[in-house]
Amino acid sequence: MNTPFIRNHQYNVIKKQAEFLLKTLRAVADRSVLETVRHRAVTNIIEAFPFLTEDQKQMLGQISTFEKAEDFQRYLSSLEPYLEPFPTISLKQIQKLFPKNKKLKIPDLRSIDLRYVTYLSWIDIATNKLFIVYPFEGRFMGIEGRITPINKKGYCLFCNRHQELASFSVKTKPAIASPDNFSAISQYVCLESQGCNHSITDTGSLEKFILSVSK
Repeated sequence: MNTPFIRNHQYNVIKKQAEFLLKTLRAVADRSVLETVRHRAVTNIIEAFPFLTEDQKQMLGQISTFEKAEDFQRYLSSLEPYLEPFPTISLKQIQKLFPKNKKLKIPDLRSIDLRYVTYLSWIDIATNKLFIVYPFEGRFMGIEGRITPINKKGYCLFCNRHQELASFSVKTKPAIASPDNFSAISQYVCLESQGCNHSITDTGSLEKFILSVSK
């Protein structure tokens, strides 16, 4: 029985290393250079996991033995049964994360392949709001904020991909409570979250942002 142990962002690390290794194989003939790149690819993958069994290390380390594009594709496909999907969450659980939004519009979760989701998100076009749901230390966290396209490319805070960006501004509680005062934290993020989820290789910046606006 296959026990899932690869989270989406870790799978993205593996894909990135596979792509880089294949590109190097096509461009470099020096065997010593190739061996160094192969070793570095395995190291980068292993370092993306806080804990691995010896069998899991051996499975992931197979990437260093491949030569052709089809080999890498079969390798990535063979890892799919080990993908750990985004935790199951119900519509009621999502609604409880955003209690002030009585008419919250939630996407059809059945249409989303949760194996390739690090953070669940959607945009309410009517209000120009972006909603994010993220599992953190055994519970779900939800944040919402205004999303404004900036019509230019840059690096997303979450996935560090050079892509079309939007300004994501989240209201936070002011240091001194006041009905006429609020503070906000803004960051540039991908305008298209599916591509962001397919590219994110580290959850550090995402978690830091969510925690900073959830105080």
